[in-house]
Amino acid sequence: MSITIADVAARAGVSKTTVSRVLNGKGELDLRTAERVRQVIAELGYVPSARAVGLARGRTRIVGMLVPSLTWPWMGEVLQGAVDVVETEGYGLLLFTCNRGEESMQQFASQVSAQSFDGLLVIEPEGTLAYIEQLHARGLPVVMIDDRSKQPVFPSVATTNVDGAEAAARHLIELGRKRPLVITGVERFGCTQERLSGFRDTYAAAGIELDPRLVFEGDFTHDCGRRGVQYAIDSKLEFDAIFAHNDLTAGGAIQAVRESGRTVPGDVSVVGFDDIPYAQHTEPPLTTVHQPMRLMGQAAARMLMGYFNGQPLPEEPTVLPTTLVVRGSTAPA
Repeated sequence: MSITIADVAARAGVSKTTVSRVLNGKGELDLRTAERVRQVIAELGYVPSARAVGLARGRTRIVGMLVPSLTWPWMGEVLQGAVDVVETEGYGLLLFTCNRGEESMQQFASQVSAQSFDGLLVIEPEGTLAYIEQLHARGLPVVMIDDRSKQPVFPSVATTNVDGAEAAARHLIELGRKRPLVITGVERFGCTQERLSGFRDTYAAAGIELDPRLVFEGDFTHDCGRRGVQYAIDSKLEFDAIFAHNDLTAGGAIQAVRESGRTVPGDVSVVGFDDIPYAQHTEPPLTTVHQPMRLMGQAAARMLMGYFNGQPLPEEPTVLPTTLVVRGSTAPA
């Protein structure tokens, strides 16, 4: 049978409250009494519940993390970044997904009510921003890893979607690519709008207006890359480059271009966005805009750790820069 705090109290001849005070270092205690309790703890091999001790101290030493799904291509990098920091600081991570929709959110809400964690890292499941803002307003420390440029009212870590798209456009322009096909993400997402505007504006500044017929709305999937290319071919639209709003889409586009009998990068240069590990293994390897996803996870976790140590949460978003990674999928026209 496991040893309980009641066993320690009975052996030491004190109350359970006294044992709890010894464990938590709270309250004024007679030194001899405290030493006797510690000796009994050692003799019995009593190990207090980490959660119970944490609650007694007003802390669980647990960080909650709410994400839409674990299947997103870059999710592992963000999680690893957060875990790197959280575990180094001696905290645990309690992970919630929204794979089951409303049922998942109800389970998450029950853990919020139970005060199961000290603060929350969040990649917003669609449609939950108002609820998360309410939690923040009620006093729960929240930091968002803002992958869709929502710019919430609480602290966030974001990246430079516009700058990344501008870098992709400049690269293609320098290669002499004048008719790019753009396969976007979901139109309502802020990151989609920013990537499209940054790309379009850079081409416009070079005196090249994007053909609106060559802007195809996708959904960040491999299949939409294939569909975007097929749409352009079926519509008899000429294109010499593709800017895909993520790497999965770019991979699908490369396959569709090659299956049509054209070459990458000779006939069509392709640029993606994210720089997930998959980008190094397309054929040819994908030129893409690197998002520092692991660093974003680390930065968000550090904000919470700093808050727990008495530092105020920043009022302005923390923005980490993107960088263009040139590989084999782009070449001069």
